[in-house]
Amino acid sequence: MIVLAASLGACGSSRGDRALSGGAIGAGVGAVGSTIAGGSTLGGAVVGGAVGAGVGALTDKDDINLGD
Repeated sequence: MIVLAASLGACGSSRGDRALSGGAIGAGVGAVGSTIAGGSTLGGAVVGGAVGAGVGALTDKDDINLGD
């Protein structure tokens, strides 16, 4: 699940956009994954959101082809 969140964590044209979208996507994926695995939904959302936001903020727009 973290790999999925990380791969989607860089949607956006600016560093802030990528951090926000990565955090939102990561929180959703983390919450669902944790719930499916029998863990804490809130805990999964927090961890997924942190990972997604971090990856989004660290990803450079030149690393990802966002199309025209």
